Amino acid sequence: MQFDAYVKKLRSEALEKGYDAALIDSAFATIEFKPKVISADKNQPEVKETLETYLPKRVPQWKIDRARKLYKEHKQTLEEVADKFGVQARFIVALWGLESNFGRIQGGHPVISSLVTLAYDGRREALYKRQLWAALDILKDGHIDLEHFKGSWAGAMGQTQFMPSSFNAYAVDYNGDGRKDIWTTEEDAFASIANYLKSVGWNDSLTWGRQVKLPEDFDSNAILQRGTRSHKQWLQYWRESERSLAQWQALGVRRMDGSDLPQRDITAAMVMPDNVDGRMYLAYDNYKALMNWNRSYYFATSVGYLSDRIGYPPVE
Repeated sequence: MQFDAYVKKLRSEALEKGYDAALIDSAFATIEFKPKVISADKNQPEVKETLETYLPKRVPQWKIDRARKLYKEHKQTLEEVADKFGVQARFIVALWGLESNFGRIQGGHPVISSLVTLAYDGRREALYKRQLWAALDILKDGHIDLEHFKGSWAGAMGQTQFMPSSFNAYAVDYNGDGRKDIWTTEEDAFASIANYLKSVGWNDSLTWGRQVKLPEDFDSNAILQRGTRSHKQWLQYWRESERSLAQWQALGVRRMDGSDLPQRDITAAMVMPDNVDGRMYLAYDNYKALMNWNRSYYFATSVGYLSDRIGYPPVE
């Protein structure tokens, strides 16, 4: 099917779903096929990274310094949001920094055209059609106008880089102006990040995890199994690895300085981002929330690492 015919078919589907004809006319009038979007989707980098090469690139010292500076500048709002949603402010800032460089890099691709192009490509048509209907809902509800409805090549939007469906599920109008503005309103972006984490089970009495040392005779079967096909399967593997800190202590696991693990009645899974010769982490329940955001050990660990660098030493 030619692209124009596909767009015409989508337009008919949108009308059948009950979207206003004027909204459809304006949104669909802007649709263009975007070859660069297809190219970006098919040619995502396959450079062999390790956590040792990834962390310095994703969390360089300048980003840590900027995160701490912006934390200080927005401290009152951040701490209000943190208190309301039960999510520590340092994690909000870490996600803000890693997703959009603190709002500076949000993507300049027209969201509707990107989603229609990816749906037309066909490999994940159902996914991107769902995102298209969610994007039309955002326009319908007036959270942003069509001219400024921009995002990444894949349709992730704003300072939080939410996909449209995540926006509809988690975005928050924190300043009460009637719009959930994750593009230009920091307090809405902060609250939206916090609401997402709270909604997927965040516990603000816990941190995210800690890097640990293993004994030479450690049983690798206790490590969270790799190669999961879905988030559901990953959670099953998590449950198989999960043990109390006292049990990990008995298995010979220690802090990086060789001292005993904390004597707290909490559980953790053993996460291995690379292989048994790489970094090893005892990950607490909040790590599951970060993996819900983006099911990548490198991403989740980088959020935790940056949050630690924001939190310690405390920002005065």
